[in-house]
Amino acid sequence: MGLTCGGCAASVRYASGSRRRHEEDEGDSGHTAPRGRRCIIHGIMTSFMRSACVGLAAAATLACSDTGSPPGPAVPPRVPLSELGAGTYKGFPGGLYPGGSTTAPAAHAAAGIARAQGIVPLDTAGVPNPTGKLVLLSIGMSNTTQEFCAASSTTSNCTAWSFMGQAAADPAVNTTTLAIVNGARGGQDAQTWDAATDANYDSVRLNRLGPLGLTERQVQVAWVKQADAGPLDSLASSQADAYRLETRLGDIVRALKARYSNLQLVFLSSRVYAGYATTTLNPEPYAYESGFAVKWLVQAQSDQMANGGTMTDARAGDLNYDTGAPWIGWGPYLWADGTTPRQGDGLTWEPADFAPDGTHPSQSGQQKVGTQLLVFYKGSPHTKCWFVTGGSCP
Repeated sequence: MGLTCGGCAASVRYASGSRRRHEEDEGDSGHTAPRGRRCIIHGIMTSFMRSACVGLAAAATLACSDTGSPPGPAVPPRVPLSELGAGTYKGFPGGLYPGGSTTAPAAHAAAGIARAQGIVPLDTAGVPNPTGKLVLLSIGMSNTTQEFCAASSTTSNCTAWSFMGQAAADPAVNTTTLAIVNGARGGQDAQTWDAATDANYDSVRLNRLGPLGLTERQVQVAWVKQADAGPLDSLASSQADAYRLETRLGDIVRALKARYSNLQLVFLSSRVYAGYATTTLNPEPYAYESGFAVKWLVQAQSDQMANGGTMTDARAGDLNYDTGAPWIGWGPYLWADGTTPRQGDGLTWEPADFAPDGTHPSQSGQQKVGTQLLVFYKGSPHTKCWFVTGGSCP
């Protein structure tokens, strides 16, 4: 659109573009530039420009800012990993799995199905018993508990629009032997769950499982949605938070196996869109880039097992599911580019889907994630046999 930038006589337009119209402009360093003020001057400039716009361009373009600061690096477009495919983001290939694919490698998928088929009700001592329970447990932060059950981090009294609320109202869901338990807690980011001795696990045992008459030995499946609070470096910096998050997620799944000896499957989801964020808690591009942390972790396990169990990714650590780790795979992928409908399911994220901080989900945002989870657990070949009454895997 034709506007003026800081009093420039030339015709200009916002550089953020239609796909970034809801976000702050960010450089590769992850530091945020002033919102909606970057622009591009086109054509031959023949008159003196005010200090807000710098330089002249002869038959060329020149970035400017009304603050007079030099332009930052161009912001690469962010495309959902499920759509990016063989394309790249800052040199990193897309897809949820290797080769730009949205489906797991055959061997990795088969290993997960075999473990899913082995899930049976257990008594409190962890012994198979048809009258026992199998526990699906959530692990994560404030967003996780809001989407899974309720903002109050409760075990019961879940909101009707959350995942647990929707599952409780769905007649297809196994309510006989399946116990869905919310273990997530507000304010507890990735570093507070990355060791089996972390206090959060004791809290889950005492305050979430215990009141329901359940034990750690009955936990066989977990959903993990985590992030780091206040990230500072984005890809492709060698200190990028995505790398740190991959390591912490690896530590988390090993901690889960140490606490829950009968744990078979862990499904991970990355963050939802954060282009409306008004705080530094976990804005873009970190929310988007958390998807790479999950992608790399899942691939690390697949590659390690294809390599005879020998570790291939030191950042992820040892993920051998025949020894000290559960099988891990993608849960629902939740990121979509704001109001741009995602291919396949049309998922969007509107400003109304968030609280005033643009980070925590509102009721509609919680419902969107809850629905994504329910669709996943009812339809995945790794979940139908224990989540759905009369279901089978695959």
